[in-house]
Amino acid sequence: MSKIKPKHFRPKPGDSVDLTAWPTHIDPPCKSKAEASALIAQHATALSALQEKLYASREYALLIILQGMDTAGKDGVIRHVLSGIDPEGCNVTSFKPPTEAEQLHDFLWRASSALPARGVIGIFNRSYYEETLVVRVHPQDLLSEGDSAKTAGRKRFWRQRYRSILDFEAHLTRNGTRIVKIFLHLSKEEQRQRLLARIDEPQKTWKLSPSDIAERRYWDLYQSAYEDCLSQASSRDAPWHIVPADDKESARLIVSQIILDAMESLDLAFPKPNEVHQRELLAYREELAH
Repeated sequence: MSKIKPKHFRPKPGDSVDLTAWPTHIDPPCKSKAEASALIAQHATALSALQEKLYASREYALLIILQGMDTAGKDGVIRHVLSGIDPEGCNVTSFKPPTEAEQLHDFLWRASSALPARGVIGIFNRSYYEETLVVRVHPQDLLSEGDSAKTAGRKRFWRQRYRSILDFEAHLTRNGTRIVKIFLHLSKEEQRQRLLARIDEPQKTWKLSPSDIAERRYWDLYQSAYEDCLSQASSRDAPWHIVPADDKESARLIVSQIILDAMESLDLAFPKPNEVHQRELLAYREELAH
């Protein structure tokens, strides 16, 4: 098996993204599902070791953003790819429709309060990007945020919103937060099959909600909104990754490699004791020797 190269899944900053040109399914990177699962487990072990260094050094934070249509596999990625992560050093935030209190603030406010501290991995299951997606498809939702629904059709409004996001991410990057953005690219037919499975398989029926079916009716509008998002908000320091998601095992393997590469790029190390701390350690050793 050749090493998965995350750069193959990244649109170049400034490129106009046409999702029909990006595959939702690729040849499996591994010969079998068992081999893929074993490699994901290896990645999880490596991520666990790197997380320990991240937590100990407190120099960087890692923010993982997962976006995708309903059933794209965001929850599965969190469960399988990050299975070895110590919960003490990891926070998962799921972005539901904003509350009344959140709507009284700017659209990035609730994301700011959920950001990971240095030493911590933060996972956004959906994110502030919903404010360029859901409200793009349902512009009437802007009314509850204090913005006129009429502005939703104006390119200037969306350019300003993307500019706010890019400035926000640049600020985070400058201050030690590494951002990994992943769009799980699912086909409409595969979503149909997964929704049917939620109806037909008793252990999955709890996952199905009326909104899953309702939002599917806006598929084309969502694809257009995602294309604009991926085109306008991919930067050198915080690029988007478009991961084929029709095959869950392959998608999880690709995501695990993306995250592992991002962690390795931080060149993490355990902090070395300074002179004062070294003297303290020697004193502790002497005390414990008796």
